[in-house]
Amino acid sequence: MPPNETLFLESTNRINKDEVNSFIDFQVWDFPGQIDFFDSAFDLDAIFGKVGALIFVIDSQDEYLEALTKLHITIIKALTVNPNINIEVFIHKADTLSDDYKIDTQRDIQQRAFDELSDSGLDNISVSFHLTSIFDYSIFEAFSKVIQKLIPQLPTLENLLNIFCSNSVIEKAYLFDISSKIYIATDSSPVDVQSYEICSDYIDVILDVSEIYGYERKNSLNNKNTTDETEISSIIRLSNGMALYFQELNRYLALVCLIRTENLEKHSLLEYNIQCFSKAIKQIMYQIAYTCS
Repeated sequence: MPPNETLFLESTNRINKDEVNSFIDFQVWDFPGQIDFFDSAFDLDAIFGKVGALIFVIDSQDEYLEALTKLHITIIKALTVNPNINIEVFIHKADTLSDDYKIDTQRDIQQRAFDELSDSGLDNISVSFHLTSIFDYSIFEAFSKVIQKLIPQLPTLENLLNIFCSNSVIEKAYLFDISSKIYIATDSSPVDVQSYEICSDYIDVILDVSEIYGYERKNSLNNKNTTDETEISSIIRLSNGMALYFQELNRYLALVCLIRTENLEKHSLLEYNIQCFSKAIKQIMYQIAYTCS
């Protein structure tokens, strides 16, 4: 849905549950702000007991003192039930604020939240704050960081990407969830918002083209109800001397890289390293499936 069409969506007035089936299957529960789920009618153990991350959304356009009070209560209640839960705060609609005011707003919200926690004797609680908007990629980047904390194999994935970038002369590499455009992992070099945006846009281009010129995959010999994992790959040259390399690893994951155009001459080496990387990813996915079963 285009961001401008969200203006016509009604406010959430009931609890919604969405299933996300991808590299890692998880559920997203959406609680309306007006519902007091600390009421005795709600089972807090059922709500927070098995939750990996709690995302609390604050509207940056509204007065947020009342929201901060509710955030404080929510953190205390959630940690009482589940001490291992990750607390994430999205300061939303940040696109309406100037750059300086964004920083001031985030700093003020963080300071007030931590002061209240400190007054309650919770100085060591880790809370992450993210400026988000649906009109840019900040919401995807924030969700990426939330999901990464829920992946025990994240250090392994990051190490694999570092080795791949080093051996393939890659400037930046992202491991994307194709459907959501959330990046599961990236190498240790700093994340540049522009590089993330262009890699994410490239996925949209690939998906649009594959829908128009795609093909029906052959049936597997072992199971007629499944299809071959024939991966898509693509290279596009940019005007700034860089190139984008897209390699689908399976139906859920894709590797998107930024590489200098002169290094594309080592295409055979790049393909070989991608094959090695893909095999390692499949082993990790097998371990995840085995652990979850």
